[in-house]
Amino acid sequence: MRENDVTGVIVDASLRIHQKLGPGLLESVYETILARELKKRGLGVKQQQAIPVVWDDVKLDHGFRADLVVEGKVIVEVKSLEELHPVHSKQLLTYLKLADKRVGLLINFGERYIRDGIHRVVNNLPE
Repeated sequence: MRENDVTGVIVDASLRIHQKLGPGLLESVYETILARELKKRGLGVKQQQAIPVVWDDVKLDHGFRADLVVEGKVIVEVKSLEELHPVHSKQLLTYLKLADKRVGLLINFGERYIRDGIHRVVNNLPE
């Protein structure tokens, strides 16, 4: 599956979850339900996957944790906030760079309309 196919399934699952549950739950609840829904749809999902930081050829495991890594290709950051801030997209972009991934989704289940809460973040890689 290509990244675009994976993100399509993630977006569809997010729409379904938000439609059923609405906003207002904890991020951890949405994360767990989204992981379960994606697995039901046949996708490989890892929750709270460590993203290490490498500095001077030393791997520091106390880097970051991605909420979900789907099919080993797409990082999903789940939020449940009244409003996202630019730092949230920057955080996801940093995760993408550290994990050497191209595409991430920032999904804010706190929005009244989930379509307003889904943001695609792209790492243009080669640096």
